[in-house]
Amino acid sequence: MLGHETHPFHVHGVQFRILERDGQPPPDNERGWKDTVAVAAGEKVKIEMTFTETGTFMYHCHILEHEENGMMGQLKVD
Repeated sequence: MLGHETHPFHVHGVQFRILERDGQPPPDNERGWKDTVAVAAGEKVKIEMTFTETGTFMYHCHILEHEENGMMGQLKVD
């Protein structure tokens, strides 16, 4: 099942900071810059990122079978 495991969520072309996990501040080891974050099933993770270039950027789950089954998308930055 695609939705019942932890998903390593990745954004291309930018690093981000984890602001919250289910409304709580992240643990100390997650307070630095990241390009991938583990998101558990049913969990909400709030991230902050700033793009320095315009264009279309991909985001996806890093599990290959999940990418192949549609867990990916695009962000358009103008």
